[in-house]
Amino acid sequence: MDNENKKEQVLNPEAFRRGRVHRILAHSYTLYFALFLVGVCLDIIFRFKIFASSTMVPIGIILLAIASLLIFWAQKTSRNLDIANMSVESFRKGPYRYTRNPTHWGLFFLMLGFGIIANAVFVILSTLVSFLISKLYFLRKQENILAIKYGAPYLEYKKRVKF
Repeated sequence: MDNENKKEQVLNPEAFRRGRVHRILAHSYTLYFALFLVGVCLDIIFRFKIFASSTMVPIGIILLAIASLLIFWAQKTSRNLDIANMSVESFRKGPYRYTRNPTHWGLFFLMLGFGIIANAVFVILSTLVSFLISKLYFLRKQENILAIKYGAPYLEYKKRVKF
């Protein structure tokens, strides 16, 4: 982000209205979905298999269950953020005390679990690519916005919660 753009954002707090962060996250989730579809299509066309037997299916089911619970927990917790009294502890509730991006981890485990159950190499590869792009691009943008929007409490939270 260039300096001129940063100055504009600091001078214009409206630029950081709630919808901005959610728009970035929506683009990230759309990337997951699009690459998931690409992976499914490639698996239908090429039919490469990773596992010789179905012994990995229970691991995939466990990942699906953990992912679903994690996503639900993260969404429920994020709805209850106390914006009026922002502190480091405001951010450290629910799964956010362990990771700054529990929904993205949930999506990662959800897609990975499906890929393992379906024995679908391209779904697993698209899951890894989605996670990396989201982490390196979308989540960095989101964290920059949150740092400017919430300041010191968010920056301290970011120092404490590395994962």
